[in-house]
Amino acid sequence: MPPTLATVAALPQLGLRSLTGPLPDAPVVWVAVSELEDPTPFLEGGELVLTTGMRLTPAGAARYVSRLVGRGVAGLGFAVGVIHDDVPPELIGAARDQGLVLLEVPRPTPFIAIGKAVSRMLAAEMYEDVTRAFQAQRELTRAALTGPGALVARLARLLGGWALLLDASGAVRHAEPAAARDRAEAIAPELARLRRSRPADGGAAASVALAVPDDHIVVQRIGLGGRPRGFLAVGTGAPLPHVAHTIVGAAVALLTLQSETPRTGRALRASLAALLLGRPGDAAAVPRGPVRVLACAGGPAVLDVLESDPAGARCLTLPLDGRAAVIVPDEVIGTVEPLLAATGPVGVSDPATGDLGTALRQAEDALAAAVRSQQEAVRYSALAGQGVLRLLDPGLAHAFADTLLAPLREEELVETVRAYVAANGQGEAAARALGVHRHTLRSRMRKAAEVLGRDPDDPAVRAELWIALAITSSPGDRIGHCGDSHTRPPGIA
Repeated sequence: MPPTLATVAALPQLGLRSLTGPLPDAPVVWVAVSELEDPTPFLEGGELVLTTGMRLTPAGAARYVSRLVGRGVAGLGFAVGVIHDDVPPELIGAARDQGLVLLEVPRPTPFIAIGKAVSRMLAAEMYEDVTRAFQAQRELTRAALTGPGALVARLARLLGGWALLLDASGAVRHAEPAAARDRAEAIAPELARLRRSRPADGGAAASVALAVPDDHIVVQRIGLGGRPRGFLAVGTGAPLPHVAHTIVGAAVALLTLQSETPRTGRALRASLAALLLGRPGDAAAVPRGPVRVLACAGGPAVLDVLESDPAGARCLTLPLDGRAAVIVPDEVIGTVEPLLAATGPVGVSDPATGDLGTALRQAEDALAAAVRSQQEAVRYSALAGQGVLRLLDPGLAHAFADTLLAPLREEELVETVRAYVAANGQGEAAARALGVHRHTLRSRMRKAAEVLGRDPDDPAVRAELWIALAITSSPGDRIGHCGDSHTRPPGIA
């Protein structure tokens, strides 16, 4: 509400004094300065008019006051010490007789000071209204997440009145408080008008206001199409101020969004029906052309990320035990893959056109590799190029390597076996790499075979030894790298 005349007059820095008795709570919508005998053509009503009485005569005082009262001004401020030393008694008498508030403005108070004071009050009131509307919209949005019933209850409390949510037929869906259901009968005749309106096409308004005993009611339609999907009615003891209309508008927008949301899933439901009926060609929402399946460790966060980007609307998501499988059209994989990688490791299948079950297995294999190697995203096609070691679980791999190589460490034969494996079982080459005689190498390898209990000349045994040696050569708990194990010439034994 705008500041009242009593509030303005109470400002001590202005020094205003009432000459017509106690001040009412009349709102002051603006301050207007005029020396015209008839300023009313330039007024709208609700102003505090300020004058020095330059053209005021004792004979014209009554007519001057009558014009101001007829226009509905909030009051009249008369400056003394400029043209008149005191407020003319004829003006005081006419103001008292006709019910116009008359304030004496002292000589030291400039009119602009009064204008600035009222302007600051109006600005503060406007800011308060904006803040209240913003806070109310936040509360309504939180309530809407729970459901339309919670939103209606919150709206009624914000307005200090009652609220009804009606379906398209006029039946009550939610009422706050419960006794508000009784108001449905009074507003039923107005619903027919709202059903016929076409606000989107520039036709009738999408709301009606009516007054009944003890109630000021506003009814608004819900929905974007030609046929309303419901109605919202609110009632208060006094007419709704501007900020309250803003709050009601926010509630209508949220309810409209909720009512229209089911339509967005029509294409997807139709496509599901087409697939179940064996008519995949009629499945409009199913991506055409190659798709990839992404296995994501991000869980529920995957859905939030997809909803934040337009490319996500073209993807289909299935939650899977803390993970998520996402079907992505191949042409948007470059956008979607980094989005999902921000939620956790991601495995990406090869492009597929039919067998999505195989694509899902590829994506899960790639996801397992991404988790093991601590990478954001791994594509199935890149698994072969990362070496066999990338496919091993680090914990199990290190346990295998430590167990296999333990007997060799005890006999200090690890470097001898490493050279022999690196030389692919060629004794002469291994001996040269170690800088020892071939007979010495042969003796050491016999000892190695004895403590291992297996023959290093067996290619399968050498493969296991190569894996074990490569694992122990990897830094920290990460194993594997592009290429093979460390096959550089070993140090001298």
